[in-house]
Amino acid sequence: MKVTEVDLSKFNNSWYKPARKIKIIVWYFVNIFIFKTMIPFPSSVKSIILRAFGAEVGSGVVIKPNVSIKYPWFLRIGDHCWIGEEVWIDNLAQVTIGNNVCLSQGAYLLTGSHDYKKEAFDLTLGKIVLESGVWIGAKATVCPSVICKSHSVLSAGSVATKDLEEFGVYQGNPAAWKRERKISE
Repeated sequence: MKVTEVDLSKFNNSWYKPARKIKIIVWYFVNIFIFKTMIPFPSSVKSIILRAFGAEVGSGVVIKPNVSIKYPWFLRIGDHCWIGEEVWIDNLAQVTIGNNVCLSQGAYLLTGSHDYKKEAFDLTLGKIVLESGVWIGAKATVCPSVICKSHSVLSAGSVATKDLEEFGVYQGNPAAWKRERKISE
C-alpha cells in the first residue's frame, strides 16, 4: 500500500543525541539568561562561556544582545567575527564560521529540517560553513548543508539553499548570484 499522507505520530528522532541531558538543560538556561537577553553582557564574557561549553571561539569576536545558540559544542567561530542582535544559530549540526564574518541582525543559520517525502517527517541535518569574509545580511537564512565560500554576501532577507561562490553577491529566495563583490581599501 502506498503512503499518501504524513503521519506525525510516527516521528522518531531518538537517534539524535547531541549531548547528555544535563548539559543541554544547563546550556538552555545559560543561553536564555546570558545570550538571549537584551542585557549587554560583554562579548569577552560570552566567548568564555561558549568555550566552557565546547565551542571554539577566536579573538575579537563581538556578540550582540539577544542571540540564540542551540548547541555551542557544535560551533566554531574564527577571529574578528560580528554576531548581531537576534541572530539565531540553530546548530543541531556543526556550524563553522571563518575569520572576519558578519552575521547581521536577525540572520538565521539553520542546520536541521525534515524529509517531507517521508511519512514520519524524519529529521534531517546538514552542517553549515561560512568561510572567511562572508557577510550574511539582516534577516537572511542559510539552510542546511550550505557552504558560503570566501567573501560571499547573502543580501538582507535572502535564503541560501545552495552553496554561494566566493566573492559573489546573492539575493532573493532562493538566493541567486547578482554580481561580483569587489573590496577596496
